[in-house]
Amino acid sequence: MHTRRIGSLEVSAIGLGCMSLSHAYAPRPSPETAAALLRAALDAGVTLFDTAMLYGNGANEALVGRTLGAERSRFVLASKGGMGIVDGRRTIDARPQTIRQNCDESLARLGTDVIDLYYLHRLDAKVPIEDSVGAMAELVHAGKVREIGLSEVSAATLRRAHAVHPIAAVQNEYSLWTRNVEIALLAACRERGTSLVAFSPLARGFLTGALRDPSTLPPPDIRREMPRFGPPHWEANLRLLVPYRRLADEAGCTMAQLALAWLLAQDEAIVPIPGTTSLAHLHENLGAADVALPADLVARVGATIDRRTVSGPRYAPERQADIDTEDFE
Repeated sequence: MHTRRIGSLEVSAIGLGCMSLSHAYAPRPSPETAAALLRAALDAGVTLFDTAMLYGNGANEALVGRTLGAERSRFVLASKGGMGIVDGRRTIDARPQTIRQNCDESLARLGTDVIDLYYLHRLDAKVPIEDSVGAMAELVHAGKVREIGLSEVSAATLRRAHAVHPIAAVQNEYSLWTRNVEIALLAACRERGTSLVAFSPLARGFLTGALRDPSTLPPPDIRREMPRFGPPHWEANLRLLVPYRRLADEAGCTMAQLALAWLLAQDEAIVPIPGTTSLAHLHENLGAADVALPADLVARVGATIDRRTVSGPRYAPERQADIDTEDFE
């Protein structure tokens, strides 16, 4: 497996987003199936495993901890705090005392003494980012965390945070059909030596070509509430896959591999973390690290599916309100 760097950490060029094993999508695998996938990923060369206290209300961290704990020295462990389930509701709370408590609870669930990369899951509008990052810096000094990161933040927030403590990574959504990081964040990351960890790099399954009718997704799959997966946007987006499939055929790879290879070609400091519940898709995704795309094909792929051709916003307005990222005008 090719490798890339996140701060002081060396990681596989393609990591594993563990969320779908316990949270957000449906149907979800059994604990035994999920554990088998985690072990297979490690054996296949994945060395970056990404989880969060939010995922399954701690269940995902516990799954990763009990499955991979005996192999702790073989991989980089990333988790997130500052957003969890309180009284059945998703709640953002990035107060310093909460971050410290979240980290201690995550360490216990993960069965480890240190989290290699610890993110603030969302900016808390009620708490200055300097206060939240200051608490995370204390975790580094205490030896509980090696590197710190932020998730779903703007370039301005990164600059403010980095002035308090070096930010090793920003984890934002980035794929062919979600390009907001290209407005300002990627440049801000380059200026500060911050890596961009790309979540949902396969556009929540859209770029695989396998999802044809989102209305068949069972509750509580979050895509049922996302505008791009429903009328009137879905049919328009589905038409984009016709030319996109031709480009994948030209590249000699699958559609999923093309999406990941395109991301890897954007910058050496980008690390995609696709999630999956399928062993076959796991190995397919990892194969993207060996797909070399010529520059002209990278450009054509990027022009086929982008903000001008994609129909619909990322989120419904109430969910978008929680996101601190730049938007296209």
